[in-house]
Amino acid sequence: MENINLAKDSLNRVIYGKEDVVDLMFIALFAGGHVLLESVPGTGKTKLAKSFAKVMDGKFSRVQFTPDVLPSDVTGIRFFNPKTQEFELRVGPVVSNVLLADEINRATPKTQSSLLEVMEEYQSTIDGETIKVEAPFVVIATQNPVESNYGTFPLPEAQLDRFLFKVDIGYPSKEEERQILTTYRTRDPYKDIQPVLSLEEIRSIQQQIKDVTISEVVYDYLLDLVHASRDHEEVELGISPRGMLALMRASQAKAFLDGREYVTPNDIKKLTPYVFGHRLILTMEGAIKKTANQIVSEILEAVSVPVEEGAVN
Repeated sequence: MENINLAKDSLNRVIYGKEDVVDLMFIALFAGGHVLLESVPGTGKTKLAKSFAKVMDGKFSRVQFTPDVLPSDVTGIRFFNPKTQEFELRVGPVVSNVLLADEINRATPKTQSSLLEVMEEYQSTIDGETIKVEAPFVVIATQNPVESNYGTFPLPEAQLDRFLFKVDIGYPSKEEERQILTTYRTRDPYKDIQPVLSLEEIRSIQQQIKDVTISEVVYDYLLDLVHASRDHEEVELGISPRGMLALMRASQAKAFLDGREYVTPNDIKKLTPYVFGHRLILTMEGAIKKTANQIVSEILEAVSVPVEEGAVN
């Protein structure tokens, strides 16, 4: 845990006032999930992703998505080498430990779909050849709010469902911005970040998280939330089984990072907005009146939280 705390401290010195966001990044890493960061330009999305990769002793790749980026630019390509007179395989940036998909919604749907296989199966297929991607592997995608952009392609449901969390960074407070001015006036703390988490340590934690226990009471609470999302009158498509498993694994990771061997209902409740918000598809009438986040708040309000003692086996 000492190295995890050192890694968190490094990120908090680069991105001020976003401790909750930093916590979610590490929960996603240890839960084996991916993160979609959404906020207006200039709020630190890319810098957070790069800083997160830098605290790990692994391979970092970045793809700047634009409409002319091709799927082969992401996954790789088999090309003919005139010198050797043979076809050779050149793997793409997906073969990494942390892949930054910057401004992912500026790529065409065809290019966006090139990430579907690797995000779900930790492998990429190039001309019939399967290339394995070793754990840990996390995709950190950034996007600006769709409604504020021209020339963007909203992510389809299948793509969104592969992200464990969608996190809105938002603006810092006035006091936090004062700290930013003071710190960045003389230096960039990003340059001081050192790798403190080894890949073997991350893989070990990912295995340990699976042993975090979940009582029947907490299982019931999780399932009640999932089914409430499907039964809501203003929801067209509720949470999928993939989303259900994502919430379970994320809650196990949160409990582990909090120093507990069991999941509590509060773990589930706190993470639900980040797991559910981007997965809900509202009806036409519902979308006119409310946002997905408002629906998630209604679901959390409607489903009673079991008593804390019932969560412990």
